[in-house]
Amino acid sequence: MPTKRLIRNAAIAALALACGCSSGESEDPFASAARGDAEAQYRLGDRYYSGLGAPQDYRAALKWYRLAAEQGHAAAQRNLGGMYAQGEGVPQDYREAAKWYRAAAEQGDTNAQYFLGEMYANGRGVSRDRREAMKWLDMAGNAPVGTMRSRLDDVDKGARRNSVQPGR
Repeated sequence: MPTKRLIRNAAIAALALACGCSSGESEDPFASAARGDAEAQYRLGDRYYSGLGAPQDYRAALKWYRLAAEQGHAAAQRNLGGMYAQGEGVPQDYREAAKWYRAAAEQGDTNAQYFLGEMYANGRGVSRDRREAMKWLDMAGNAPVGTMRSRLDDVDKGARRNSVQPGR
């Protein structure tokens, strides 16, 4: 039936758009990624991470993000940091997360700057450092500076409350 074929073709086109493909692509994105194209590796990592265009598989996402990240792809570095921070496909490792967030943040990725600032504010994977936290959060510009300063004040108060008291 022509109607079923039309619906099927529309569904395929929608899926192709959702996973970053186009009918005009001359090459299989898996082949480009396997050949070392960092952007293709990043997109393939996204496919595996989201489950759109490939089965959801955090380990496969991690593999492709890492390959792109090692070539300096900022978004792949940020996403790799996020996987380590959340323990998705790997054991949770805040130091490794901070390493990858920093790599992306130094390239100007504002989301990575924000996440790295939060790591400094909370002392996760890095030493707690209010000045470094403010530096990265200010660079990110994702939240008003006053809000971030208030957030850091709350973090400082919580750290003092939770510190070990002599004689306890």
